[in-house]
Amino acid sequence: MDDALARILTAAAHGRFPPPDGSTTVVGQPGARDAGVLAFTAHSVVFTDEDPDWVRSVLAGTPGDELAATMNPHFLSALTARSGRRMNTIDLLTVARALPGEPEIELREIEDPEHPRVARALEYRDEVRVWSADGGVVILGRGVAGRWETAIEVAEEARGQGLGERLARAARHLVPDAVVWAQQSPGNARSVRTFQAAGYRPVGSEALLIAG
Repeated sequence: MDDALARILTAAAHGRFPPPDGSTTVVGQPGARDAGVLAFTAHSVVFTDEDPDWVRSVLAGTPGDELAATMNPHFLSALTARSGRRMNTIDLLTVARALPGEPEIELREIEDPEHPRVARALEYRDEVRVWSADGGVVILGRGVAGRWETAIEVAEEARGQGLGERLARAARHLVPDAVVWAQQSPGNARSVRTFQAAGYRPVGSEALLIAG
């Protein structure tokens, strides 16, 4: 298991980013499940067990802006084809520091491993925990490189009342670490605004490659 990505993420969580020199760092996968690409300001990180020379050769032949090559469909398509993986979307990657004390919202933990929300979260994360509130849920688990990640769901009838922001902030109280990460699809402006209102700051973009 390669822990280089974990070191990069830990540094980024505390505001220490790779140099904005237009280069790409290629590191090994942190585990069998997770491969993909991170794009910071003028610096990308490709985490894959594929040959680094092959990665760089494809990037060199990718058309368009060199700074955006790792997130170009040409490169991502080549990487998914070679690795036999698939990807869903390119996400905005955000992070927030943990908060002390209990969440401001009343939560009930769902401990049933067969619960649909728990089972779905276990496809992408380890050590998953799920809490429910009236109208929504908050999920915590260990994702890429062991980082603690959160996701929230808000029922349609409960939207527009600030519940999403309270759930996202609750994760900052619940996380057993110094920081908690969250991904949002850039097109889902409501989700982006919700997490930023809850104190999550953007650090880059991320394309995860999923096995199978």
